[in-house]
Amino acid sequence: MPGNKSATKFAPAERAPKTTISRQARLFYDTALLQKLYDSVTDIVLIVNCERQIIFCNESFVGFLGIAGAEQVYGLRPGEAFKCSHAFKHDGGCGTSEHCSTCDAVRAVLSAQLGKPDARQCRILREDGLEALDILVRTTPLKLAQERFVICAISDISDQKRRRALERVFFHDLLNTAEGMRLLCESDKSRRKPKQVLDNILKVTRQLIEEISAQRDLAAAESGEMQVHKTSVRSRSLLKDLAEQYERHAKTKACLIKLDQETEELALFTDGVILGRVLANMIKNAVEACKGGQTVTIGCRRSNGDAEFWVHNPGCISRSHQLQIFQRSFSTKGEGRGLGTYSMKLLTRKYLGGLVDFTTSADDGTVFRAIIPVESK
Repeated sequence: MPGNKSATKFAPAERAPKTTISRQARLFYDTALLQKLYDSVTDIVLIVNCERQIIFCNESFVGFLGIAGAEQVYGLRPGEAFKCSHAFKHDGGCGTSEHCSTCDAVRAVLSAQLGKPDARQCRILREDGLEALDILVRTTPLKLAQERFVICAISDISDQKRRRALERVFFHDLLNTAEGMRLLCESDKSRRKPKQVLDNILKVTRQLIEEISAQRDLAAAESGEMQVHKTSVRSRSLLKDLAEQYERHAKTKACLIKLDQETEELALFTDGVILGRVLANMIKNAVEACKGGQTVTIGCRRSNGDAEFWVHNPGCISRSHQLQIFQRSFSTKGEGRGLGTYSMKLLTRKYLGGLVDFTTSADDGTVFRAIIPVESK
């Protein structure tokens, strides 16, 4: 995939020819001691040239990719070898799309090329349903035979980040729900209407169970252990139930959840629980983006034979956030959050056979869409 100077929106796109890649690779593979040292390291080690192309990798990277030998990644850039979904969106390849401007792995390499060692955490959303990665990239400048290179030491911190994010989201949501239950008990106590008190507590208890189940299911989805159970689902009825379920959450933000009047009642054959998780995350995110007095509108319509669910809020997402919106652990709400949009895409693509996208503008607000196949039994 040759690059040229004009084919980039961030890092340089130029690539070295195959003859140069082969010559540079021999510089390292002819140094037996160097190769043995790097092969003994459990972390991934890459060495890239001035064009950010791989000319050396250790056995850990070969094993991670499941390839026959290191020569299969010669000439590729790191994002291309990792199968980052953004590495193939632009003709220039890894580092040259607008999304790449937010990639800390690319930034760490560019920093080392200027002679400054760097260490940054990076999220990689991989293509073809591969597991998303959180990595720590350490880059070091290297000069050998009068040529300049960059050593990239890469640690997979996905499990660490996943556990931390799940814990933070889990405790955050659980505490919010428990606090709602406490307030219900205190406020309803003075009314002395036992049935109403019990009904309200029952609603919050169901929400508490739903929050616990959501975190359990996300962990199962990421590990590939989630089971799909297809049943008959009615689109309008599902949206109506979700609107009622998150009405109390909306009230805490002084906003409303409204079902669009033109919403169609489509008969689907899909996993209603998983679909409900996706739509619930869309609704919660939309509510969080609202200001007092604003309205979240939800709906469903038939689109080219599929069911298109959508959730609208009046807010607008900044361009820098748009570029990272489906990345694991990315959030505008603080460190350790950011599983909502990521799980929407994971669950819809991997388990429902659909897709999720969004549009946003200052004039029209933000709309998240989930397009689900309408299947018959």
